[in-house]
Amino acid sequence: MGAHDVAVLGVGMHPWGKWGRNFVEYGIAAARDALDDAGLAWTDVQFVSGADTMRNGYPGYVAGATFSQALGWQGAPVASSYAACASGATALEVARTRILAGLCDVALVVGADTTPKGFLAPVAGERGDDPDWLRFRLLGATNPTYFAFYARRRMDLYGATRADFARVKVKNAAHGLSNPYARYRKAVTEEEVMASPVVSDPLRLLDICATSDGAAAVVISSLDFAARHGAGSPVRVAAVSTVTPRFPNTVIEMPNFSTDSSLAVAAPDLPFRDSIAAAAYEQAGLGPADLDLAEVYDLSTALELDWYENIGLCGPGEAEKLLRDGATTLGGRVPVNPSGGLACFGEAVPAQALAQVCEVTWQLRGRAGDRQVDGARTGLTVNQGLFGHGSCVILTR
Repeated sequence: MGAHDVAVLGVGMHPWGKWGRNFVEYGIAAARDALDDAGLAWTDVQFVSGADTMRNGYPGYVAGATFSQALGWQGAPVASSYAACASGATALEVARTRILAGLCDVALVVGADTTPKGFLAPVAGERGDDPDWLRFRLLGATNPTYFAFYARRRMDLYGATRADFARVKVKNAAHGLSNPYARYRKAVTEEEVMASPVVSDPLRLLDICATSDGAAAVVISSLDFAARHGAGSPVRVAAVSTVTPRFPNTVIEMPNFSTDSSLAVAAPDLPFRDSIAAAAYEQAGLGPADLDLAEVYDLSTALELDWYENIGLCGPGEAEKLLRDGATTLGGRVPVNPSGGLACFGEAVPAQALAQVCEVTWQLRGRAGDRQVDGARTGLTVNQGLFGHGSCVILTR
């Protein structure tokens, strides 16, 4: 048990889909489920940490207060966090830090989103000094364009094939079949993936995640509070990493289209994405060999393969073999995305890092149903937010 551990008392989600309703409705449903799971009343909560959505106006920018108002003002302090796709983990870290500082005993963390149809895009307006605006308006580079660049990089560096990418989708689709919160619950074949329409070569429609509505919530507490409330052996948050890149960053990261030169200053020992999990391992006193499962940020099938290497499951260029050998499938050495991942959920940006925490919590409790990883005791979540937001959470039991 680490000195920085906090207990996960409750988790809750609203099913992912395209529901067309206010994002607050989803967040409140997830929050109430998490509170019920924790056996607590809303009035027991001493701090609320909200993950912001930028697409839903002022209420989305102040998510902590928005969810608190919807649940019924009760005086708890609030915070709101925005870190793009890492927002949920950032909000979790704010709550964890407050508990570890002794400023509260129990906190509620909530993220929810309602997404527009089609690709995610910058907010409206003319902003010539905004690289995210520039890459859309001047280059027409939607997110799948980046996913395709990373896919082509794997093909050029390591010999990955379209069939390898398709295998990732087949695996995740099979995992998500029994997940009641997943939007897509349908088995697919490699042939179906490779026959789906090309979106950004070499990636096809079934290689790329959708945009979705959804929500997730987590109730965390000090270990003393958990013990007082009868949680004798709770799932624990052992580490949260929210690192940023180091200069020079020699691998392209969204939304940039250039890298830093390492001519005068040597590149860091670890590139950005490798450093995200590395910081969490150091904090938790654990390593890749300790993992029983992982939830990784599969914006595309090819990107999931990158994450195998980034979190240390294998060396560079070895991800395809790990996949082909079945090591990352349920029943394998380290199942990856037993929830079905974004392949089955789609992106609900402020909620997805928290959804990963929910899944790992269910797995460590042994309550994941047909997608249960046998004997799971340690799990990792990892993703990455626009503009250099790292996100990794390690949970143990």
